[in-house]
Amino acid sequence: MNLQQKSQEVRKVFEELDAQIKDFIDASQIGCISGCGFCCSNPKVSASVLEFLPLAFDLFEKGKAEKALELLESKNGQDYCIIYKATSTDAAMGFCSDYQNRGMICRLFGSSARKNKEDKKEIITCKKIKEAKKEQYEAASLAINEEMSVPLSSDAYSRLYNIDFQLTSDQMPINQAIQKALEAVLRFKYYEGSEASESAESF
Repeated sequence: MNLQQKSQEVRKVFEELDAQIKDFIDASQIGCISGCGFCCSNPKVSASVLEFLPLAFDLFEKGKAEKALELLESKNGQDYCIIYKATSTDAAMGFCSDYQNRGMICRLFGSSARKNKEDKKEIITCKKIKEAKKEQYEAASLAINEEMSVPLSSDAYSRLYNIDFQLTSDQMPINQAIQKALEAVLRFKYYEGSEASESAESF
């Protein structure tokens, strides 16, 4: 499986996961608070290269890969995700500028669950949602251990591991993951172009 095929497989995982997330949010009513970007403004959010291959390929196809790479190279470890656009001075409010191509971590947070030591499901969410949607959160916390369906983060990551273990297991700051994904796509496209050129010249 080449890099582009891996990206296509990741997108399939995302599409299926998004459908499950929509069902959960519709049933629980505990989605993210409108306009809140508190989590996105955290520079310590970690991600894998694999989950940002769809974004990297999309930027390449739109002719924006080199520009995005230049922007990433100008950032430091204290900068938040480049596709997050803050709308407040403290960056706590904002929006994702490329929601369709956001990473796995961005999809799962606030809309998935993990298993605790007692093998009970716990919703992965933030203090802001727990406080703003207290009743819905408490009701959903009980319901996911009864009849309510909820995506499990472990299952979602397992599907990525099956596509490429190395590119999923290496977790790093989100901008670094995006940068490495872009570099991998540019290398792939360069060699793909070189091979096509050599093939055209051969007899």
